[in-house]
Amino acid sequence: MSVDPQVFRAVMGSVATPVTIVTAAGPHGATVSSFASLSLRPPMVLLALDLSSHLLEAAKRSRRFGVNILAAGQGDLALRFARKGDDKFAGTHWFTDDGLPRFPATAGWLACELTSVLPGGDHEVLFGTVVGAAEEPSRPPLTYHRRTFGTHTPRPELGPLADRFPHAAGGLDDLPGRAVPDVYDWGD
Repeated sequence: MSVDPQVFRAVMGSVATPVTIVTAAGPHGATVSSFASLSLRPPMVLLALDLSSHLLEAAKRSRRFGVNILAAGQGDLALRFARKGDDKFAGTHWFTDDGLPRFPATAGWLACELTSVLPGGDHEVLFGTVVGAAEEPSRPPLTYHRRTFGTHTPRPELGPLADRFPHAAGGLDDLPGRAVPDVYDWGD
């Protein structure tokens, strides 16, 4: 059975995703929302890039890429890097961090060494080992949901999730790659 691509796109639009700008030396960069943590030991991430992306070739050639995890106020930057073209960096503020293009005022930053690449339909999936990281916890992340930008709204009345799952080995800090244990009423 085949799924209509438009239906698939609509269903996937209901999944809130982080918004990142993935970069490589050159400079090359593209807005990417198909990004996730993969492993804590060693720290690894995965992301998917379109087969026609110049960034894909640059990352494969250099075996390195950066992940700028955008903050809530950086929607214009995300839109700029979502389009095709070679002049995306013109007129933007950026600097290099260990040879990789990095933007100021992001919610987070990861410098990665490319470890492997797998085919994934009209994309390739890149696996990277994180060799550098920086966070800015005061900046809420930019998210993408149902074709609009937004952000995460904390629910402090629920308390830290680690307090809600004391039986989770290693706590929720060890969560990448594992499902939240048991069925839980999130209080909504």
